[in-house]
Order: sequence, then C-alpha cells, then structure tokens
Amino acid sequence: MRRGLLVDYGGVLTTNLFTSFAAFCTAEGLDPQALRSAFAGDEEAARLLVRFEKGQMEEAAFEKALATKLGVSPDGLIDRLFAGLQADALMIDAVARARRGGVRCGLLSNSWGHRYDRSQWEEIFHVTVISGEVGLRKPDPEIYVLAAKRLDLPPQDIVFVDDVPHNLPPAEALGMTTIHHTDSATTVAELERLLPVSA
Repeated sequence: MRRGLLVDYGGVLTTNLFTSFAAFCTAEGLDPQALRSAFAGDEEAARLLVRFEKGQMEEAAFEKALATKLGVSPDGLIDRLFAGLQADALMIDAVARARRGGVRCGLLSNSWGHRYDRSQWEEIFHVTVISGEVGLRKPDPEIYVLAAKRLDLPPQDIVFVDDVPHNLPPAEALGMTTIHHTDSATTVAELERLLPVSA
C-alpha cells in the first residue's frame, strides 16, 4: 500500500470547478463553455492564466484582463467565478481518514489568489504546495517533485488525485499512482483500495 496522498483543491475537495464556471458564464449571458474556450483557444488568455497561477500577476490585473477577454465586468470577477463551489465533505473526510491511518497527506493546487477554506488544513495536511506560493504550476514536472520532497516520500509511494486529466501524466512519469477524480464515491473507493484509510 502507498504511504502518501496528494490531492488537488478545486474540483476535488470542492464541488466541480467547471460547473461553477459554466454557471457564471450562463448568468453573464455567455456560452456556458466560454471561459474554458478562452483558455483553450486564445494563447494570450492561456499566458495570463499561467502567469497568475504562478503568482507573477496581481489579482486585479488578472481580473481586468480576463474580463476584457470575456466581455464582462472585472469587479469581483474571481469571486463570481467561484461562487458555485461548495466543500465536498466526503472527500475531505477521506483525506482525514487517510491521515489517521498513517498516510502522509498533502495539498497540490494551482491557485487563483487566496480563496481557500483553510479551517481544516492542520487536521488533514502535513504539507501544502500552492502554485502562486512556489512559482510553479501543474502540469510542470517540477511541482510534483517539490510536493514529493515536502512529503518526504519517493513518488512511487504517493497517490495523486486531480480532476483535470492533463495534470496526471507528469505525476505518473515520476512513478506516482494517479486517480482522475470524476465523482467522490469512486475516488474514495480507490483511496480505500490503495491506502490505509481508517474507518
């Protein structure tokens, strides 16, 4: 069994991130996939995202630039984008049970500012690796190496959970076991199979 667990935040420890983004777009009169399409099809928008997630761009500047791309108001844009997110109690409990079972647990997240509910972090995480704080972002291989070092475990002993498929191959290349998170029940069952998760 593995001895380490790394989990993403938005979309893993919360409800689906892209559902919240789609709800925002719909409320703004945009196509529900407008935000995803902007990042996928506009090189400048993609560069903005990379810079922001690495902590190289101030929040207000990012909101203004992204709002221009989308044709919406920049006021409180990130809060509006994330308004539909809620904590996923089943996943949070699974990480807590893994820690009680002796698993080294960590957060590995690409950040959009400082919008994290950290109230339970001391109880469930030994380490945190947040892109805007370390100047690296998934899927850069270096951020996975850093997370493994902070867990003080070889990658082969670590399970990594993320809801974005392209974030998984770099972890796999290092030897981590990966789980593509699509729903809590399936992910929790996989964690219970791979890790010493307590009752």
